[in-house]
Amino acid sequence: MSHTLGIRQAQKQKTRQALLEAALGLLEEQSLSSLGLREVTRAVGVAPTAFYRHFRSTADLGVALVEEALGSLHAMIRTTVTAADTGDERIARAVQLIAGHVAAYPAHVRFIARERHGGVQPVREAIRDQLVRFAEEVRDELAKDAVSEGWSDADLLMLAHLYVDQMLVTASLFLESLDAPQEEQERIRQVATRQLRLIGIGRRHWLD
Repeated sequence: MSHTLGIRQAQKQKTRQALLEAALGLLEEQSLSSLGLREVTRAVGVAPTAFYRHFRSTADLGVALVEEALGSLHAMIRTTVTAADTGDERIARAVQLIAGHVAAYPAHVRFIARERHGGVQPVREAIRDQLVRFAEEVRDELAKDAVSEGWSDADLLMLAHLYVDQMLVTASLFLESLDAPQEEQERIRQVATRQLRLIGIGRRHWLD
């Protein structure tokens, strides 16, 4: 009996993942608010009623896509602000990690960029909540750095939001340049590096 239940659970998870992947593919060309569940189930080859075994609505599916797109990035974001590296090393690593992630998961990045200010409220809120978590985790890492001595928690959180916002801007620029010549991608790297360096300079002199 347990073997049969295991097979059923595995099949259910496989179908759920197929629905997520189909939706992500369809969302390359449209927003979530215009996506119909019949489109998604047709792409997977299951009956529309099967959708409700996995998601309550397309908004619920969108929230699951947010978790898939952003949930695994917390460790990577924390890595970019560890106190062990010098400022330039940290910045270079941050830009490289962002560029690599965009190249590996362009559909996820495009989905977040589009839906962050989109028309589906639960998805907007899920993205906002993830970004708040990112900022809080970055703040906690920044607080371990000697440069942060004397900073208030509110100021550290403000700085963390600056870093997170800049990472989002950089990811969007890399996304737009995926098919651009190498020279354009290098230009974006240089601009992103300078912008992060500017934030770092401001950080070092904030309490002066």
